Amino acid sequence: MAEEKLTKNERREQAREQARLAREAEKKREKRNRLYLQGGVVLGVLAILAVVALVLTQSMKPAGPGPQNMASGGVTFTKDLKVVPTAGLAEGADRTAVEADWKTMPIDVTLYADYMCPACGAFDQTYGTMLENYVGAGDVNLTVYPINFLDASSMGTKYSTRAGNLMACVVDKQPDSAFKLHNLLLSAAVQPKEGTTGLSDEQLLEQAKAAGADVNNDLKQCVKDQTFASFINGNTKQALEVGINGLADGARLVKSSQVQLSGKEDSDLQPAGEPQRVVSTPTVIVNGQQWYSPRDGDFEAYLNKIKAQLEGTNDQSKQG
Repeated sequence: MAEEKLTKNERREQAREQARLAREAEKKREKRNRLYLQGGVVLGVLAILAVVALVLTQSMKPAGPGPQNMASGGVTFTKDLKVVPTAGLAEGADRTAVEADWKTMPIDVTLYADYMCPACGAFDQTYGTMLENYVGAGDVNLTVYPINFLDASSMGTKYSTRAGNLMACVVDKQPDSAFKLHNLLLSAAVQPKEGTTGLSDEQLLEQAKAAGADVNNDLKQCVKDQTFASFINGNTKQALEVGINGLADGARLVKSSQVQLSGKEDSDLQPAGEPQRVVSTPTVIVNGQQWYSPRDGDFEAYLNKIKAQLEGTNDQSKQG
């Protein structure tokens, strides 16, 4: 049966109904799109908040305890190149100087060094074997403070931190290998040039192995995680900003590595009564006073002079 022909009014009503249905469909589509968009925005915001929270958590995370055997911030080597055992530096604890009696042997030597510092390498390449002999014989106690002020000079790899962290990792768990590792990191064959990327983590572990350390999973993880990076940062802040510990009363450091100390010594030193800060590395302290080569000459001769004075004083006290 043929469909009856619609009147003009009926066609108008039909068109209106179709338009109404189309508008409702469009409104439903727009509502769905808004819900999808809002849901996406919410998920995006939640993702961003999660990332921000992670960053803040990491940046605000307190530094963990320091490595064993470095309670002062430095590691102390004594007779037979043994590490003086100490607890780890507790969270939030201040670094305090190693106790030493400067009136008797052994001589107390403190070294602040950055493992990328060319002058530190030159110092160790000149005097490292001598110090090894003097420390091994029990004539010198050597405390080494690793710092990282040259991190910006390794093309983004933060080599100074990573090398200092490796040293701390070995001191923490395998201290018998620490002295040789210190010397290797500053040797002409190993120390990278300033301004390069430095050694990779794998190459640093190779140096630990060469020093006699067991490159086990604990050591690998310590290097990978840079477990003691915050600790090395703390050493650097202490040395460069807060001021170093363990100086004799009234002792003053030079205010610049370019100081020649020729006739104007007082003006060439850091202000009296103020914290004495490391201005260059290596900074070497002997029995509470800075050894500075332009003023004090050859380091071995300087140590021998102090040794003779201490032994002469002790001989006289025994005779008395």
